[in-house]
Amino acid sequence: MTFTLAGILFFLGASLLFYILFGGADFGAGILELFLGRQHQDQQREVISHAMAPVWEANHVWLILVVVILFMGFPEIYSIASIQLHLPIIAILMGIVARGCAFTFRHYDVLDKTYYRTYSRIFSFSSLWTAFFIGVTGGSLLAGKIDPSAPDFYSLYVASWLNPFSFTLGVFVCALFSLLASVYLVGESHEPFVRKIFLTKYRWAQAGVLISGAAVFLMAQLEHLPWIRTYMQNSLSLTCMGLATLLWVPLGISLTRGRSVFFPRLIGASIAGLVLVGWYSIQFPAALLLRDANGSLRAVSFTETAAPVSVQSALLGALTVGSLLIFPALAYLLKIFKWDDRNQKI
Repeated sequence: MTFTLAGILFFLGASLLFYILFGGADFGAGILELFLGRQHQDQQREVISHAMAPVWEANHVWLILVVVILFMGFPEIYSIASIQLHLPIIAILMGIVARGCAFTFRHYDVLDKTYYRTYSRIFSFSSLWTAFFIGVTGGSLLAGKIDPSAPDFYSLYVASWLNPFSFTLGVFVCALFSLLASVYLVGESHEPFVRKIFLTKYRWAQAGVLISGAAVFLMAQLEHLPWIRTYMQNSLSLTCMGLATLLWVPLGISLTRGRSVFFPRLIGASIAGLVLVGWYSIQFPAALLLRDANGSLRAVSFTETAAPVSVQSALLGALTVGSLLIFPALAYLLKIFKWDDRNQKI
């Protein structure tokens, strides 16, 4: 692997990680709105809205970077994923648009409480919808059920993602995003009773992550997926899983007894990052698995499908220059709107 290709893959992995940590937490906040309970609903919505605005729109930068890197750097992978998985991808885009519109309209159209509640429901359900199909799409890349030579519409465009494993991974992603959101929102809560509510949501999200995570492995075993044995034999994957498990203890202590806002957020983000790295290392350098007419699996790797060297060099140069603009701008945005909240004592 060349230095240029390694640099492009670094930006791809970093963009995906940042989208999970920031965008995933926003989706999780919307999911948590489905479980506000009967008391203090307005206070919980206020905390969620304050936590998301005004930086939540910046999260789509990472998704755009992922798409651009795949389109320019790995056109074959982009082509396969965008064609074979166009249905769940369309579902993701529909959810992103719906939740964005609902989140905006419920703040500006506040004359009628009926519309406010309607927009809130759209925002919550579309957040769940989007997170679920993000997980379904990721599961489709791992399941090895994509068959570009399938003879009918269902086998070609539906069977690859409409399966128990992909749906189980979709549930896991929803739980993981909810966990991130609950950890972030505990630090955003100034009132003790609201903070206690989000601590309870954190415990439920933690249980959801553990149960759905175990279900993912169980479903993979039942469907005889090829990567399950690789996961158990991969030292990096096992290390990531072990570290993510161990971090639950300091995360719980820092949320319930600690006074730092930044530390529990760092631990929660580290758990999500370890999950991503553990998944990414299973089949690297393969990006996805294809199944041919004979039922045999074929790995489509980053190294074999990379764009020409001239395109790689131009892409890496553009990503490097762009990062010099994006990261300082993002840091300045967070400093303006989130610096006090991040460093407060709770």
